[in-house]
Amino acid sequence: MEKIAIQTEYIKLDALLKYAALVGTGGEAKIAIAEGLVKVNGEVCTMRGKKIRPGDTVSFDRFELLVEQA
Repeated sequence: MEKIAIQTEYIKLDALLKYAALVGTGGEAKIAIAEGLVKVNGEVCTMRGKKIRPGDTVSFDRFELLVEQA
């Protein structure tokens, strides 16, 4: 599991995928989320604007991120 630090209260799911370089563009993030390929805290999430906060885990492809406060 990789740790990723954010400096704000939360980050939206699509922005997190871009920030962590798991996708190249916002369009790729939108498609991956819409197709149900992304899990938040172990559950499939299809809301690209979902607020991800420190302590949340996000899984995509073979990557798993733990979001932490910077």
